[in-house]
Amino acid sequence: MIARLAAELGPWAWWVLGIVLLILEVLMPGVFLVWIGLAAIVTGALALLFWESAFWTWQVQWLLFAVLSLAAAIGGRRLVSARSRASDEPFLNQRGQSLVGRTATLEQPIREGRGRIRLDDTMWSVQGPDLPAGTRVRITQSNGRDLTVEAA
Repeated sequence: MIARLAAELGPWAWWVLGIVLLILEVLMPGVFLVWIGLAAIVTGALALLFWESAFWTWQVQWLLFAVLSLAAAIGGRRLVSARSRASDEPFLNQRGQSLVGRTATLEQPIREGRGRIRLDDTMWSVQGPDLPAGTRVRITQSNGRDLTVEAA
C-alpha cells in the first residue's frame, strides 16, 4: 500500500513524508524529527526538478535523503548548541554546589570526620576535621548530599 501510494504521488511523496515528520515533531517535541523532515522536503524539491532524469532512481533518492538527514541533524545540533546561553542560575538544580563558600555553625560536632550543620531550614551531613559543636565552618566542597567543611 505504501509503495503504491509513493508511486502514485511521485515526487510529492517526499513532501508528504516531510510534512508528516514535522507534524510528529510538534506532537512529540524533541528537536530531532524537524531536521529529518526538512531533509525530506529538500529531497522532494530536488525530486520535482529531476523526476524525469534517468539517474534519479529510488536508490539515489534514499541515499540523498540519508545524507541530507545526517547533515541536517548535525547542523541543527550545532545551531541549537551555539544558541544556548549561559544560565543566570548555574546551580539551579545543584543545591549542594550552590552552598560552597557559605559559612554555618556546627549543630553536631564533627567526630571521626562526620558531623551536621543547619543551613536555612535543612540539616546537612558534613565531612571535615574534628571540631566541637558551635564552631563556625566554611563549606569548601559538595559531594552529592555530603558537604566538606573547614574551620572558618
